[in-house]
Amino acid sequence: MTTHTTDGSSDPNAYIDPPTMALRIPMQGAPGSPPMPVAPPTVPPQASAPAAEKPAASPGRNGMIMALGTMASRALGFVRSAMIVAALGSGPLGDTFNIANSLPNVVYMMLMGGVLASVFVPELVHAAQTHKDGGVAYTDRLLTICGVALVLLTVTAWFASPLIVDAYSGYPPGVKRDLTIAFARYCLPQIFFYGVFTLFGQVLNSRDRFGAMMWTPVLNNLVAIGVFGLYTVVGSNAQGVEQVTSSDTMLLGLGSTLGIVIQALGLLPSLRSSGFRWHPRFDWRGAGLGKPLRAAGWALLLVVVTQLSFAVISQLTARAGDLADDANLHLGLGNLAYTNAYQLFIVPQGVITISLVTALLPGMSRAATAGRYSRIGSDLSGMLRSSAAMIVPITVLLVALAAQITTIAYGHGKTTPGDTWVVAQVLIAFAIGLPAFCAQYALARGFYAMGDARTPFWLTVVSTGTNAGLSCVAFWLLEPRWIIIGMAVAQTVACLVSVTITGWALGRRLRSAPQPAEPAAAPDATLVLNTRRGKPTSGLEGGRVVTLHLAILLACVPGAVAAHWIAAWCGAGLLGNLAGLAAGSAAVLVSLFVFARPLGAGSAVAPLARKLRIPYPEPAAAAAGTAGRHRR
Repeated sequence: MTTHTTDGSSDPNAYIDPPTMALRIPMQGAPGSPPMPVAPPTVPPQASAPAAEKPAASPGRNGMIMALGTMASRALGFVRSAMIVAALGSGPLGDTFNIANSLPNVVYMMLMGGVLASVFVPELVHAAQTHKDGGVAYTDRLLTICGVALVLLTVTAWFASPLIVDAYSGYPPGVKRDLTIAFARYCLPQIFFYGVFTLFGQVLNSRDRFGAMMWTPVLNNLVAIGVFGLYTVVGSNAQGVEQVTSSDTMLLGLGSTLGIVIQALGLLPSLRSSGFRWHPRFDWRGAGLGKPLRAAGWALLLVVVTQLSFAVISQLTARAGDLADDANLHLGLGNLAYTNAYQLFIVPQGVITISLVTALLPGMSRAATAGRYSRIGSDLSGMLRSSAAMIVPITVLLVALAAQITTIAYGHGKTTPGDTWVVAQVLIAFAIGLPAFCAQYALARGFYAMGDARTPFWLTVVSTGTNAGLSCVAFWLLEPRWIIIGMAVAQTVACLVSVTITGWALGRRLRSAPQPAEPAAAPDATLVLNTRRGKPTSGLEGGRVVTLHLAILLACVPGAVAAHWIAAWCGAGLLGNLAGLAAGSAAVLVSLFVFARPLGAGSAVAPLARKLRIPYPEPAAAAAGTAGRHRR
């Protein structure tokens, strides 16, 4: 495995494992292999690509920077969510604001979830490598045409806000629907600023600058916390939708939008320091924008399909809340409970998987440009194996300690113990599918690295169709108390179906892609393209990845049982739940480190132990196999 020093240089004979590196993941390029193409050396100063200015930082270090930023943002995000629940409650008032504020948020999640990021980063990297000006004019044109599209989309959404609210809420005419529309009109302009944030962030990512895009959401959360804190002081403190004043609506709606504006503007200093200066260009004809725009067209269709599924789920959760109220089940069994559980569920994906895959994507795009498709599979396989030691234990913790986690996050203000119980059950149902959810996200990026946005679209049709269809079944068959829990189970089943199909499709694509000749002997066997009866394989090693996940899961099970018992013994209340969460987490980690080696997962767990400064001997086979080179 090629290792990178802290300054980004490659040294096959040295291994640097600084405390700040969260994970070791396979680097692009092995000793003895042809170098990846770089930007032309003779580029005008204003157009120099970052790769020509300094060596790129290692994906592991970039992943750590993004993980820290994401963790800080997520932590403040939970404070923000707790403030919203404390101010508005988990009932109809909280649902109206949450649905309205989710409309632009959903567009943002789709963009960040791989649409613009996955489509445009490979194109920007390719332009920087192949265009004489380092891709400057290409980038300016691409941002200009996307900016125009964002303006049109935002204006159209604002005027169509009643139709959009009806599509996502299903509320009948009345005060509840009118309030949701009023909130939406203040919140929908966020679409433009979310888009600007995402586009500028992709420019930074293509230049191997990842920190700002993960840290500036902290500013948004700080603004939102201030807005809801101000509402609790000067607002009407309404108990129901009919008591909300126009001043309350303006404060909450405009305040939420202000946070997104500040988040987008927070990228400007990093853009300037990277040497990027955007100049609007409208000479689009013949500028080579056809390929990214066609890919963006498929990405747009992906968004449409996803939004249709989200609209179905949003309507079902809103109607489930109404059915629960009609049945006198005042437990927060509606949209907000489903959303709050989902926010907890996606934290590991944002902190670990998205950070690592985002750091890998530029390198995978360079590998695709060079025709080295096997590296895409080996990089993704290595990332999934490296992250398994954290994703699987977190999954176990979310299941075993769901009650403590949800009470700490949301058990404040107007929230009742019954409300947090519902969120905990939904979280458990979500968490069971977390490893598949993370793996599917990573595998889909392999298609985008190869410039293929069509296949992810059809894969999304299958996954979202499965989720929406099973959610409808849960709504029709289950009692109001269990509807949103059943819908969370539907999400988990959809994740399992999606990762299976995505892994099969990507493996088939990588095996069929033409491969350049590999060197006869590489110093590190982990980067040698595997063969099967003389035929190249994809490098994904799906069986090995699944087996490793199962082994780590079995290693965590004894600790999960102990964690559940310890957390119950610690009692209720904030301090009791915090103590239970801390002690339960320690029990799972101890179980992981004790049983991983007998189950054959010691080499995957050892890097996590080192990061935690826990003495953990290397498995004998791994140590012997790497003698004289580096640690595994």
